[in-house]
Amino acid sequence: MANQPRVERLGRYAGILALPVLAAGLYLGLLWAPPDAMMGDVQRIMYVHFPSWIAVALAYTTGFVASILYLVKRQARLDYWAQAGIEVGLVFNISGLITGSLWGRPTWGVYWTWDPRLTSTAIMAITFAGYLVLRSFIEDPDTRSRVAALVATVGFLNVPIVYFSVKWWRTLHQPQSNPSTVDPAMVLPLRIMMVAFTLLAYYLMTRRYLLAEAEGSIERESLRMEAANG
Repeated sequence: MANQPRVERLGRYAGILALPVLAAGLYLGLLWAPPDAMMGDVQRIMYVHFPSWIAVALAYTTGFVASILYLVKRQARLDYWAQAGIEVGLVFNISGLITGSLWGRPTWGVYWTWDPRLTSTAIMAITFAGYLVLRSFIEDPDTRSRVAALVATVGFLNVPIVYFSVKWWRTLHQPQSNPSTVDPAMVLPLRIMMVAFTLLAYYLMTRRYLLAEAEGSIERESLRMEAANG
């Protein structure tokens, strides 16, 4: 609980800063940047789609690192960070899948295809959704945290598979872009949106961490009272 004020304060700063950065990114991406030469205005969904995966990477990596550290140190706060990272990561994982499907319909002709990139990201979402479901079924706090950390650690192995899927297999999904392959007028709003989604993901993780910490305190007090009452 000692670092609670610091976490709350940094999270609040990130949330406040995210609002103008997000507004600027949306303005530049939706109104200022030119339409794509081939896809036209449909391409503008990239300014939400790609930053969603940046947030996914940040949040899932937070959950993974916290889970590894929990298995070593067995500190409750690390379990709270793991839960926060996985839960926020799943939100952006779903956001990425939805925006990708909306983008895929006019460009590929279908909302969904069992492409390696799409399939691996769907498996990733299902795995971490299972992580959250598993937590709700295990009553003992120590067992729940330990099992969840193991699931998160194993589930994270799919993250690099998602990233390299377009390089390892033939896929409809385009390879990763870089500034040299993107119009400079598109790079600026894209980078701003990446910063905005990073700040937003951090803000949401701090909120979820503080909530998990409060839930943990209530649970420990409830167990203490049950033990005292025999």
